[in-house]
Order: sequence, then structure tokens, then C-alpha cells
Amino acid sequence: MPDSINVVLAFMIILCFLLADVLHEYTHALVASLLGDPTPRSQGRQSLSLRAHLDPLGTLLCVVLAFLPLAAGPLGLGWGKPVKTDPWKLRGGPNVGTLLVSLAGILVSLVLGLLMAFLIQFLPYTLLENGITARLVQLLTVFAAANIVVGLFNILPIYPLDGYQILYTLLPSRHALKFARSAQYGPLIIIFILFVLPFLGELTRTNGFFLFQLPYFILQGVLSLIALLSGLPFDVIVRFYTF
Repeated sequence: MPDSINVVLAFMIILCFLLADVLHEYTHALVASLLGDPTPRSQGRQSLSLRAHLDPLGTLLCVVLAFLPLAAGPLGLGWGKPVKTDPWKLRGGPNVGTLLVSLAGILVSLVLGLLMAFLIQFLPYTLLENGITARLVQLLTVFAAANIVVGLFNILPIYPLDGYQILYTLLPSRHALKFARSAQYGPLIIIFILFVLPFLGELTRTNGFFLFQLPYFILQGVLSLIALLSGLPFDVIVRFYTF
């Protein structure tokens, strides 16, 4: 990939991330309501409104990563406002209910992204002959990637991601209380991983190590998965993504 910023791609990434994030958080609220907890609905979270789910820092992270040079791996990575529930009102009990709510968003993001990736193979190649329709192919590819990234990213056990709530629920009470102390540092940990580590890699000239280029390797992995599901060569998927 060239070492330049693709502005059209950046705006597509932001748009697709926002849509993926709304669907992800809406699913949390919907499943909580289906399990008997009216809290998300009363707080306006059972809505497809962007305003209801937008997290300023999580969205800013996505914007910054979207405008990375192509060689650094621009992608839609961020988070939305966590959906609050009352675990004791959830059917199945506080642990099972909370796990179901947390997993629902991850599963919907992954299924939607994988489904979009699978459908790419059925797009007629004639779409690529026109500049406007070619952008539709790009948009579908970016949307697939954004959903897969949102789903995988939320598995990490770092607050405010879903993986944090999943691990907290699975831990014994004593360990869960200790783990909960990490919540206040969650966003800082994410920023450190995605921005400070790459900077340190540049300073020490060890930026070839995967931890120092996480956005790039995440994007490569996701595009490889899309290529596998679509049955198309990896370089074709990269072309669809970057145009």
C-alpha cells in the first residue's frame, strides 16, 4: 500500500464505523429489553439514532485511524457509548443475562461483516468500469471490514469494550472486584497500544514488530478474511478497499 492518505477512503471508514457502531450498541439494548430489562429503552438506547450511541473519544479514535496513511492501515476502529443494564432484571440471572447482552453486539457485528464479505463475490465486475459504481463496491468492502473490526475489537477485555464486561462476569467475585479497578484506565490502555507503541517502535527502529503496527496487521488480517469468504484474491480485495 502506498504511503499516502486516501481522503475518500477515510470518510467511508468513518461513515461505515458509525453505522456499524449504532447497530452494535442497538443490539445490546434490544437484547437487554428482550431479556426483561427496560433500562436501555428508558435511557433512549433502544434506538438507531447516532446521537444515542456516540462516544466522543471512541469516535475520535476512529477518525484518527481512518486518516492514517494507506501503508499504516487505515481502519474503522473505535467504540460507542456502553449500554447500561440492570443485571438483576435480566432473565437468566445477572451473570447469564449480562453475558448474553454483551455477546449479542459482538455476534451481530461479526455476522453482518462476514455476510457482507461473502456477498462481495456476487457483485458484477462491470461495476468496476464506472467510477461511481466502483465506489459502491468499495463502500460494501469497507462496511464489511468495519463490522468485523468492531466485533473483534470488542472481544478485548478492556473497558469500555464488551470483552471487559464478559471477563468481569466470568471472574469470581473477589477477582472481579480487583479487575474492575482497571476500568478507569481502559481508554488510556487502548490509546497506548494504538499510538504510543507505534511511536516507541519508530524511536527504537523496531517498528517491524507486530505490536508496533497493530492497525496495519489488523487490517491485513481482516482483508485476508474477506478475501477468504468472498473467494477473491487478496490483492483484489485490497484494491476494492483502497481504490
